[in-house]
Amino acid sequence: MSLCESLLNRCLDNVISKKYVYSAVLRVEKGDGSFFWESSRGEMDAGSKYFIASVTKLYVTAVVMSLIEEQKLNLDDKVSMYLPKYTDKLHIYKGIDYSSQITVNHLISNTSGLPDYFTGTASASLLQGNDDSWGFERTIEHVKQMKPKFAPGQKGKVAYSDTNYQLLGKIIQTVTSKEIDLVFQEYIFDKLNLCNTYVYKDICDSSPVPFYDKDKKLWLPKYMASIGVEGGIVSTAEEAMIFLKAFFDGRFFPKNKIDSLKKWNLLFPPPSLFYYGVGLEKQPTPRFISIRKPIKEIIGFWGQTSSFAWYNSDTDLYFTGTANQANGSGHSAMGKTMLKIIKSVL
Repeated sequence: MSLCESLLNRCLDNVISKKYVYSAVLRVEKGDGSFFWESSRGEMDAGSKYFIASVTKLYVTAVVMSLIEEQKLNLDDKVSMYLPKYTDKLHIYKGIDYSSQITVNHLISNTSGLPDYFTGTASASLLQGNDDSWGFERTIEHVKQMKPKFAPGQKGKVAYSDTNYQLLGKIIQTVTSKEIDLVFQEYIFDKLNLCNTYVYKDICDSSPVPFYDKDKKLWLPKYMASIGVEGGIVSTAEEAMIFLKAFFDGRFFPKNKIDSLKKWNLLFPPPSLFYYGVGLEKQPTPRFISIRKPIKEIIGFWGQTSSFAWYNSDTDLYFTGTANQANGSGHSAMGKTMLKIIKSVL
């Protein structure tokens, strides 16, 4: 495998040239450690701390799978056995109460049918810069006033919902008798000796860089401090890479169980074409993207702020970083960059 540094620099230059992308960090590593490259553009340095947003959910997958290995949790467990107080009338769909049928697997695979509390007025207000806390109790009460999307586990149905991860976080805390930041610290951060990775809790902490929505710079410390389990981890591209490689190398659960997470449902229809598995996402890789040598899969996670952590088994390449933009332009630019880099070495 050969990667040209000039190509990598051109790719990152192209990302920062996109409208509304004011900063970018990209780290690329080979699985065997024979190659790594990291650089930044715009308002961020390579070592800048940033909110990894929903990439946090991949860390949740690592914890859940670890707890399964410890026989403290099962994917088939009913949520109501851990959270009876909160599941009462939580999921009423077409007049039928499915609340007691929701499982841990439904939550982590986004197949519960529970609506996403973040949609609608909540997200609109936050993206306008109105900082507000959305803790667990408030989320559950709000969701009970919303309409579910479908019955739990309905065949072929999937709907991305941060509500699922709020519930997962509460279950993890119940099982471990620890706050979620301490769970992440014990199961991941300490194990990997991560010094610049933590769950954001102190609203006076200004070390993570603010992110953007289009041309609006957003600083939402109250909100970010309230969503630790669904998007509140702060890290760097280097330490996100350490985690990503550990995840796929079997540091948290047996490596041969990765395939059990690849139970894909189509999350977004064409043209987006995006898949969600069991605590894992898959990038679309249609044949026309690389006709000569088709790309088998790119798996990992996106975050709302265009943060990312992806792995391509064809090339054994890992990618971490962010374009720090919430409106989608950063996701698009970084996604195309990863594909271009992968194609260059296939």
